[in-house]
Amino acid sequence: MVSTGDSSPRELVLSSLGLDVDPAMDESVSATLAAVESALRGHVSSADPLVAEAALHLAEAGGKRFRPLLVALGAQFGDPSSPQVVDAANVVELTHLATLYHDDVMDEAAVRRGAASANARWGNSVAILVGDYLFARAADLAATLGTEAVHLQATTFARLVHGQIAETVGPRGTDPIEHHLHVITEKTASLIATAARFGGLFSGARPEFVEALAGYGETIGIAFQLSDDLLDISSESVQSGKTPGTDLREGVPTLPMLYALADDDAEPSAVRLRELLSSGPLTDDALHAEALTLLRGSAAMKRARETVRGYAEASRSSLAPLPDGEAKRAMEALCDFIADRTS
Repeated sequence: MVSTGDSSPRELVLSSLGLDVDPAMDESVSATLAAVESALRGHVSSADPLVAEAALHLAEAGGKRFRPLLVALGAQFGDPSSPQVVDAANVVELTHLATLYHDDVMDEAAVRRGAASANARWGNSVAILVGDYLFARAADLAATLGTEAVHLQATTFARLVHGQIAETVGPRGTDPIEHHLHVITEKTASLIATAARFGGLFSGARPEFVEALAGYGETIGIAFQLSDDLLDISSESVQSGKTPGTDLREGVPTLPMLYALADDDAEPSAVRLRELLSSGPLTDDALHAEALTLLRGSAAMKRARETVRGYAEASRSSLAPLPDGEAKRAMEALCDFIADRTS
């Protein structure tokens, strides 16, 4: 903890994740994230009380703020105190929040971040329109950063939509595992790549640094989403932000499940796991518990962990053009954190 100049201490974000990083750099990143959090509520405000309440709903529910973290880390390669950095982080977080409103409608989700989802509370129409409002707020803020920011935000938005469409229509004759990784790249990693790019771009970092940061963001974004999906299986608690085994119960295919289904292992446990996973959503408590136990001890789970680590290592390799220093070491430590948290 460090003093913020008022009565409350500010938590050092990277240290809170268990990363061994330079305290001064951690303080800089944490200060940026605190400023982002403070500004976010102003950006989602509206003169309409219903819109204001619904738009604040998920912002106030918290979340990992992983995308603003990537902006703050990327800004360490330029001037992290540039006011445009905070605005850029808000662009990506507003965009992310908007997608959550739309996702919950499409998934018919009842809960988000431990609270009633917007669609459960206000209905699908309001949730969709509030998501649209947040997209508009993100675009408006991007316009203050210049035409390049508008172009990047629009391009990223297009990738998000393509990813959601690909997920909705399914593999359509392509390999399910390849399709799944494509969906994650478009639907999740694209915005994380833009976050890291924005950090470098709006801190004034050198162009080659900005490109390296974008490459890092894309690959660590894939690792981040895959590790989240593995936590849904491996965690005994709500570490993943939802009840363990939720994806199994809802029939949402994730990488370990796809690996298990593609496996031709004749071992009785592997055969039984394939039978369970092939049956669709596992709403029966006994079958759900059986599948979760089998999946946790499966070769598919081990292979999925190795895949996460592979993407984390690719992220580390993307950092090669960046200068050695505390910021680069922090980003390398983040690779290890994501790879190790599902072990």
